[in-house]
Amino acid sequence: MNAPLEQIHELIPHRDPFLFVDEILEQDELRILCRKTFTGEEFFFAGHYPHFPLVPGVILCEAIMQAGALLVAKTLPEGEEEGKLPVVAKMGEVRFKQMVRPGNTILLEAKFKEKMGAFYFLHGKAMLGGKTILQFEFACVLTDKTTD
Repeated sequence: MNAPLEQIHELIPHRDPFLFVDEILEQDELRILCRKTFTGEEFFFAGHYPHFPLVPGVILCEAIMQAGALLVAKTLPEGEEEGKLPVVAKMGEVRFKQMVRPGNTILLEAKFKEKMGAFYFLHGKAMLGGKTILQFEFACVLTDKTTD
């Protein structure tokens, strides 16, 4: 599949320096697989940690949730996403198993579990070198864009 960055920009509102998906590799109606390479130039490495740079856990979770937002956006009927923003509503069962460092490329997977009303419940995981390094459950909701 290998969706270019332009397609990602069409589907979700995230932009640099807070876009953590480089590419969509695979997708069907229940699952998406994306890729992210951390170059070492990202803004957070300057302070997390200066002498032993690590990708913060919340950034890894955000990357997976962005993959989930792409999955939700790509499965909506044409035009339904207009005027909507994907917003996280819940996270749970978060398990970190390995650190991510500058130069690492991770795979991000999000799978639909169920939809209840406006809420999408998903399972996400990140993989490095073929091993799961983070997994958790999360929910997102499409909210109306407002200026309030």
